[in-house]
Amino acid sequence: MRSELLLSPHSSVPMYAQIVEQIIAKVMSGAWQAGNPLPSIRELAASCQVSVITVKRAYLELERSGVIVTRHGKGSFVADALDATRGLATAEFDSQLQGLLDAAGKLGLGRDDLLDRVGEAFDTSQSITTSTDKGTPA
Repeated sequence: MRSELLLSPHSSVPMYAQIVEQIIAKVMSGAWQAGNPLPSIRELAASCQVSVITVKRAYLELERSGVIVTRHGKGSFVADALDATRGLATAEFDSQLQGLLDAAGKLGLGRDDLLDRVGEAFDTSQSITTSTDKGTPA
């Protein structure tokens, strides 16, 4: 598997995050299949001209997200499709959640206000789902 990642030192996105985004994109597009080995940390660091620590941080984040699995002494591999899909969905959820928190901060919403609004949106969403499941319009 070639490590065709293009990183920009001029981007406001940290290098490790650029690595994470590009690997996720390759996994989601099917370019990197479940079970395929990833480049070693040292190999990817050399090809991307970044430090080993940067790649290690990216791999740890990808592993926490369930996108990759690391086997001691064997390397890192693209996770099985189910694990990867769940990991990608979790990463997307976390990203959206951070966006929600950022927006709430800009609006000056406190924790209680935010939780009330999220609860109302959740309840509304559930009632729409329930009525749609029953075949009645929401």
